[in-house]
Amino acid sequence: MIYSTLQGDTWDGIAFKLYGDAHLMTILINANPNHASTVVFSANVSLVVPDKPMDTSDTLPPWRREE
Repeated sequence: MIYSTLQGDTWDGIAFKLYGDAHLMTILINANPNHASTVVFSANVSLVVPDKPMDTSDTLPPWRREE
């Protein structure tokens, strides 16, 4: 998927908008190394958006694991 930025977008804001979790911004940054140094985006910058990683039972706390 490709995301076209809006004026003022930030990595964490985009990650929250697309994934529901601002902490996943590193996935976006790693997929778009040519924009890694950008802090605040201008409008209409095309970013590659990888699929959201699936939670695995190994990384989830015991009460969130599906057994």
